[in-house]
Amino acid sequence: MLQAPNRRWLQVNCPVTVLVICPDRRTADWAAEPIDTSLPGFQLKCGVIGPAEIPPVTKVAQAAEHPELAALSVMSHGDDISVVRAFISALEYLPDDHAPQYYEYAYRLASEVARRVMEEMMESTTWPVYSPFARQHYGRGREEGRAEGEARAVLTILEVRNIPVSEDDRTFIMECTNLERLDEWARRAVTATSVADLFTEES
Repeated sequence: MLQAPNRRWLQVNCPVTVLVICPDRRTADWAAEPIDTSLPGFQLKCGVIGPAEIPPVTKVAQAAEHPELAALSVMSHGDDISVVRAFISALEYLPDDHAPQYYEYAYRLASEVARRVMEEMMESTTWPVYSPFARQHYGRGREEGRAEGEARAVLTILEVRNIPVSEDDRTFIMECTNLERLDEWARRAVTATSVADLFTEES
C-alpha cells in the first residue's frame, strides 16, 4: 500500500523534469546524454544548463537585479575577475538577510581560482562582509587597502595557474596602487603564460 507522501505525489499528477546545472562544458555534455532505464522504450533526458547557457555577468546593476544569475555566473565564468567583482559589489544592494546566502552559495559553487579572488577582495573591501572568512578578515577599506587586495588577487591567479613569479615582479605588483592597471593585470593573468605577459605594454 502506498504511503501518504507517495499518494500525495500521485494526486499532483504533474510532469517531472530533471535539471542539471553544470560548472563546465564537459560536464554539461555528459549530463545531456540520454540515460537508458529499466522501463522499455524510455530514456531519461535531463535539462542541462552549462557555461554556454549562463552569460558572464560583469555589470553591477545586472548582478544586483538578478543575484541568482550572478552567482551562477561566478560558478561558470569566475576566472574572469570582472564577473567576481560585479557579484561582490552587487551584494551591497541586496537585503541584509539575503546577501549572506548569495555570497555563500556563489562561494560554494566557485572554482578554486574564483574563491581565492573572492577572499582577496573581501580582505580589503569597504562593502558589508558576509562569510566567516570575510568577517575574520574585514579590511580597512582605504584606497591603498583596495589596491593591496587587487594586487594579491593578481598574484593568486598566477599562483593557481602555476606561473612562476620572481621576487622583483612580486614586489612590483604589490607596490602598484593604480587600480585600473591592477585590474588589467588581473585580466591578463587569467590567460598569461608568463609574468611578462602582464607587462607587455608597460615596458
